[in-house]
Amino acid sequence: MKSISSKLKAFVAMAGTGMGAAAHAVQDLPGGPAVNQLNLHPAVTRIAQEQQYLHWMMLGICTAIFVGVFGVMFYSIWKHRKSRGAKAANFHESVTVEVIWTIVPFLIVIVIALPATKVLVAQKDTTNADLTIKVTGYQWKWGYDYINGEGEGLGFVSTLDSSHRAMSDSGDVRNAPVDYLFKVDNPMVVPVGKKVRVITTANDVIHSFMVPAFGIKQDAIPGFVRDTWFRAEKVGDYYGQCAELCGKEHAYMPIHVKVVNSAEYTQWVEGQRKLAAAKLDDPTRVWELAPLLARGEKVYAANCAACHQANGKGAGPIKPLDGSAVVLNTDHAQQIRILLQGAANGAMPSWKQLSDTDLAAVASYTKNAWSNKTGQLVQPSEIVAERSK
Repeated sequence: MKSISSKLKAFVAMAGTGMGAAAHAVQDLPGGPAVNQLNLHPAVTRIAQEQQYLHWMMLGICTAIFVGVFGVMFYSIWKHRKSRGAKAANFHESVTVEVIWTIVPFLIVIVIALPATKVLVAQKDTTNADLTIKVTGYQWKWGYDYINGEGEGLGFVSTLDSSHRAMSDSGDVRNAPVDYLFKVDNPMVVPVGKKVRVITTANDVIHSFMVPAFGIKQDAIPGFVRDTWFRAEKVGDYYGQCAELCGKEHAYMPIHVKVVNSAEYTQWVEGQRKLAAAKLDDPTRVWELAPLLARGEKVYAANCAACHQANGKGAGPIKPLDGSAVVLNTDHAQQIRILLQGAANGAMPSWKQLSDTDLAAVASYTKNAWSNKTGQLVQPSEIVAERSK
């Protein structure tokens, strides 16, 4: 009995914790999901507005057809039921009725098809874009490369905020912020009122880039290029998620698009250029261990910890780095090749988009973190040499 009582208390305690975690104050996220949301997201692009119009128009037409057809059917069943002495009529086909029920559905299809085709064609018209951004899906983050327009040449990776991931792992979401699991370190920034072409592709598996407020959803497929576009008409923060089941971390792949006015966008571009210039370290520089490890720890937290965990132990099919033979090997070439090319058929993605110094730093960090403590140091020049092979 004592054992049962102890288990019952433990169960009640766990249930209480779960209810406390579930009972945290949930609020609407402006530009994102809303509490008890029944309608589509508030539209901030003309395409999204047209989509919502089509949605309600077609729903109205379908509802009217449903009510009309089933109303006549149920009325007929009730009015001419056998208990009231009704007798079944014996008649053959009516040409007039058949013509009517052929022409009317045809006209309904035309009424639906014309505006739908107009919107569909407009959705795919990516010409004359003011800004072109290539969006690359990774397991599990997004890469943004500004290809044309103001900001051309900029590129960065957008990852879920590490504090949100830690909160999710703990299961305690009582103090979850309003943007829980939507906050990222680097949002996509675009100017208001400008046509933005989005080119999608993927590094590993199929992803899907979706921002409901913009009315866009485009698959990102490895080896293929797809495109879509939007023109945001309102300044603000807008959120989406990967809409394709892309693996175990699928829930941790948010999209944050920050729409700003033209002056703020120009300011942001200048700031990003300065930041990029500051990161362009001399690859021939010879680093000492301590500063390289400090940098490597930041690179690891931003890009690697989501899969390999902060303690380097890995999880499930994700191999541990703590005690790994590849990491401990004094020949650095194999680890560098994995960082540059990926491994396990994309399960370990390529990180060649990171700078030579960042790659050297994270490799050095893994060789000296946790129980590894090898004292080994990977220099940026080794990354450069491996890239050139």
